[in-house]
Amino acid sequence: MALNVGDKAPDFTAKDTHGNTVSLASLAGKKFVLYFYPKDDTPGCTKEACSFRDNWSTYQAQGIGVYGVSMDDEASHQAFTSKYALPFALLADTDGALTRAYDADAGNYAKRITYVIDEAGKISQVFTSVNTASHASDVLAAVGV
Repeated sequence: MALNVGDKAPDFTAKDTHGNTVSLASLAGKKFVLYFYPKDDTPGCTKEACSFRDNWSTYQAQGIGVYGVSMDDEASHQAFTSKYALPFALLADTDGALTRAYDADAGNYAKRITYVIDEAGKISQVFTSVNTASHASDVLAAVGV
C-alpha cells in the first residue's frame, strides 16, 4: 500500500540505537524525518547517513527530528553510529514490520524512501528518488529551509 502526502503516518514502535523505545505516539507534536535505507555501513547508506549528520545542526535549529530505519539490529546500528559519529537515532526493524508499514519493503532489506511526518502525525513529504550524497539538504529545501 503506497503512502502519500496527507496520509496519516502508520503507527510504529521500534528500538533505537541505544535500546530506547521510539513510537509514533512518543513523537506526537513533533516534525520528523523517517528515512529508510538498505543496510548499515554500505557505500550509499553511509553517504546518506553522513548527509544527515552534516546537516544535523540545521535540523536541530528547525526542531526537526531524524530517524534512520533499516532491518539491521541494534548492535549493527551502534557500530555504524559510532564509526560515523551519527548524532541521530537509527531504528532497528529486524522483523520488517515498520518497513512494511511504510511501503519500504524490498524483501530482506528496506528500499530507500523518506517520509517527513508533521506535528499532526501526517505525511507532509515523500521522497522515492534519493541522491544519497545530498539527501539531507534536499529534504531541508523541500520543507522550506
